[in-house]
Amino acid sequence: MMKVYEHLNWTPEGNVAVKLSTGEPPASNYLDPDLIKDLVQAVNGTIVECNTAYGGSRTETAMHRQVAEDHGFTEIAELDILDEEGSMTLPVEGGSRLQENLVGSHFKNYDSYLVLSHFKGHAMAGFGGAIKNISIGLGSKEGKCLIHTSGESHTSMMGGEQKGFTESMAEAGKSVSDYLENGKRIVYVNVLNNISIDCDCDGNPAEPDIHDIGIVASTDPVAIDQACIDLAFAAEGSEALQKRVNERMGLHTLEHAEEIGLGMRTYELVNIDE
Repeated sequence: MMKVYEHLNWTPEGNVAVKLSTGEPPASNYLDPDLIKDLVQAVNGTIVECNTAYGGSRTETAMHRQVAEDHGFTEIAELDILDEEGSMTLPVEGGSRLQENLVGSHFKNYDSYLVLSHFKGHAMAGFGGAIKNISIGLGSKEGKCLIHTSGESHTSMMGGEQKGFTESMAEAGKSVSDYLENGKRIVYVNVLNNISIDCDCDGNPAEPDIHDIGIVASTDPVAIDQACIDLAFAAEGSEALQKRVNERMGLHTLEHAEEIGLGMRTYELVNIDE
């Protein structure tokens, strides 16, 4: 983890947020705190999350803090629930679905963001990686509803259509990247292990079909997610994941993200072990 991160040659400034998923109990495949501890502490990071909009055990701040404690995250760093005090608005430039993105109001309290994502499938988005982590993941409850409904509702996630949802994720992600100076103040690390077709927001996910592939880091959220898709699809046991991604139009998130300037789908994969 540290070796991959260090190859980014990125030095965070000021208050550093580490965005990750604290995982839905009882049995989700969230990142092991022991795996990420050295990196989180090396950047003197505060772990940040937002409450969920679908119910579950992390829908309110007190409950969410308890889950984070139960899963071992509060043992390695301070925790901040970004939308504990509501939302702040980020403008969306160049989008066709969203005019604004609503993130947790504490988002502005951090100067640099290290986005740690467990790459996996997702029941609605097809897959979850860096783009999902900075869009749905950083969205307040109202922001999550906006993304799911392509900007139509602040209060409900119901009624949105799939293509609009995938494009809204890309546009929300771009608003975050723009605010953080297009990679100057944000970098991404994706971990490809225990890859189920279900997300870490699912407390009872399908068993992982793909196991340890590796760790990927980048300053480009589109490139890193495309690389992870390619690596995962090439792995043994990827048939169910490919079906999930294709059925949910997951690759369209990357297509739209590239179209609006969030990043590039072309990449060079550098193996640091060689």
